[in-house]
Amino acid sequence: MRGKRCWEKTLMNKPIGLAALLAALTVSTASCVTSAAGPGTELAQLRPIAEVDERFQSYNVEMVEVTGGRFWAPYGGSADEMYRQRPPENLADPRLRALTKHLGPAYMRVSGTWANSTYLEAEDEDLSSPPPGYNQVLTREQWRGAVDFARAVDAEIGVSYAVSEGPRGPDGVWTTDQAQRLLDLTRAAGGDLAFSEFINEPNAASLGRLPKDYSVADYTRDFGIFKAWAQREAPSMKIVGPGGVGEGGDLSQIPVASLAKMLLTEQLMKANPDAVDVVSYHFYGGVSQRCANTRAKKADRGEALTPGWLDLTLRDWRYYSQLRDKYEPGDPMWVTETAQAACGGSPWATAFVDSFRYVNQLGLLAQKDVKVVFHNTLAASDYSLIDEHTREPRPNYWAAILWRRTMGTTVLASPSSPSPDLRIYAHCLPGGNGGVGLAAINLSESPHGLDLGAHARVWLMQSGSLDNKTVTVNGLTPRLEADGSLSGLGGAPASTSFAVPGRSIAFVAVSDAGNPACR
Repeated sequence: MRGKRCWEKTLMNKPIGLAALLAALTVSTASCVTSAAGPGTELAQLRPIAEVDERFQSYNVEMVEVTGGRFWAPYGGSADEMYRQRPPENLADPRLRALTKHLGPAYMRVSGTWANSTYLEAEDEDLSSPPPGYNQVLTREQWRGAVDFARAVDAEIGVSYAVSEGPRGPDGVWTTDQAQRLLDLTRAAGGDLAFSEFINEPNAASLGRLPKDYSVADYTRDFGIFKAWAQREAPSMKIVGPGGVGEGGDLSQIPVASLAKMLLTEQLMKANPDAVDVVSYHFYGGVSQRCANTRAKKADRGEALTPGWLDLTLRDWRYYSQLRDKYEPGDPMWVTETAQAACGGSPWATAFVDSFRYVNQLGLLAQKDVKVVFHNTLAASDYSLIDEHTREPRPNYWAAILWRRTMGTTVLASPSSPSPDLRIYAHCLPGGNGGVGLAAINLSESPHGLDLGAHARVWLMQSGSLDNKTVTVNGLTPRLEADGSLSGLGGAPASTSFAVPGRSIAFVAVSDAGNPACR
């Protein structure tokens, strides 16, 4: 049943100050908006439908960030510039560490296309260029820095390995030398490897520097060597894979003749059933203009708030989950790489408008029982959570922080919504006690009301323009303080009802919901 409820006009389509927000959340007098009869009456009865990992929100630090090298070129250069040389990431930066720590606990995946051809130096080496068969050099000091960074920010490390011509014998067979060296150095530096993907995106073999004419049989042979090594040397390390990308969407449009030259994920899984602990895949809804010369769909700013764009994540989930059910039944699923768009992200990946995709994707994938979602990247290129130059958090960073504070690991069915434009996701609150957390994204320009049935606290993300690179939370600008704490994130008390303004994102904590699944 739907009805009408009146709300303060200050809750319409523009950011408001904290005082006005507090008044508007507790008084209903002036302006009528559509409201559902629930979810207030529903919150106590929402059924649990999935359980995600405590490290559900995780992130990638690309191997090329650690080593330095040619990564996605900043916008503003020549139209055909795809890559630009970058220095190694300063993982010792106190501000980066302070910001990242608030995202923990998390997994930190050090991988990416460049990892497939990166050489880790031996203890007595100091190379000025990579050995034959490799494209980059990872120094031992750089890797120690990555391990130290992970330890400082409450992250567990996952990697993929060099699989180019370099780490192979004269017969072309992959050898474990580089993998063993990486594992040994990780442990010597005070860390360990929580998980490993053998190859980054094996179905994109030509991009991933795999040997020419690398076949499914070659992969099966090499993966068998890798798995035997991993089970012997790191028995507690999760084996994650295969890590395919795009086959539910863009790659499905490639002519059959071209597909015959690719290592399709289904071929790899069929040849290696029941081979992994976790089934993984990558998802991008499109590519940035850096890859305009490819056949892949370009990310379109005009579609950013449309169901067609927001729900693309389900397309690839359906594709890879049916492969999981067929070849790895019962295994958990991870999305080990995702962002606004491949090839470094579009310019609007840095803006508030992309936060609607970010929150919506987490909500949808959690409902589908995807255990972990890795955002690409933490702090490099346009799709990063943190600006690599200024170290300023982008809107998606604040969305990640508010998600962590309100959305626990038990996933609940969504409560009813007064409009398809108001998408509501529900989890148990962190800490339990019957509390329910809500993430509500309003895609329309009109406010939509929610009846909560109990007093709550709300964090309202807004911006003066969807294309702004900054946001307010309850009318205040969030920030990192000198002592490493975050400010401007105080929750505003809400009465049993409140309205979600147009084009805003609300996180709500209903601590007295009394849901028995959240005890």
